[in-house]
Amino acid sequence: MIEVKTRGELEAMRAAGIVVARTLDLLTKAVQPGVSTGELDELAEQTIRDAGAVPSFKGYHDYPASICASVNEQVVHGIPAKSQVLAEGDLISIDCGAILEGWHGDAAVTVAAGQIRPEDQLLSDATRTSLYAGVEALVVGARLSDVSHAIEQSILRSAEEDGIKYGIIRDYGGHGIGTEMHMEPYLSNYGKPGKGPRLVAGMAIAVEPMLTLADHDTDELEDGWTVVTVDGSRAAHWEHSIAITDDGPWILTAPED
Repeated sequence: MIEVKTRGELEAMRAAGIVVARTLDLLTKAVQPGVSTGELDELAEQTIRDAGAVPSFKGYHDYPASICASVNEQVVHGIPAKSQVLAEGDLISIDCGAILEGWHGDAAVTVAAGQIRPEDQLLSDATRTSLYAGVEALVVGARLSDVSHAIEQSILRSAEEDGIKYGIIRDYGGHGIGTEMHMEPYLSNYGKPGKGPRLVAGMAIAVEPMLTLADHDTDELEDGWTVVTVDGSRAAHWEHSIAITDDGPWILTAPED
């Protein structure tokens, strides 16, 4: 079953989404060479708790931190640590979740530490562009795989424009969100249109494309969490939580106006 929310419940989710947006804004500004991912995690937890919310990642299946901090070849679920200090040219993806009054918000950004390689910037830009292509496809009456197809087509267009063959991560994707962080349906970042459940107003889905600069194959490290590219190529990850409404997609984790 896919959870369908009332307008009031979506507004409650928006409040959680604002906490996530504010936290990611502070973390983005804090990223620079010499800063550790552990320091970023401390900043995130303090910001979330100061807002009266709870970090949704901390303790989730025993995950030990409040954010996921995935650096360079790390795709998702990187565990922050004081010993992991960002260097000039690093690319870090920060995934953040918060629970406020029982409702979840979940979003991710990819940030440069200092000056990064042009191809890394193109990678991040292509991932972010595909996120918004997915957002635009979240309309009442569409099929779930229409969203997957929109994401994939955006990636293929960016690949042609950039002259880079981006790898679309196959093993991880988006998900329903609401009273839990991960809910039905699972949203692939590629696929043919016209398949899966029909979208209705009140659904909320986290769209999160993940791309690499080469092959899409991944492996999980011995810590049981950190997912890395097998070939060592760099990865990027962008995410928003979106509500489907009769007026169109509503980005619940967008910054405040």
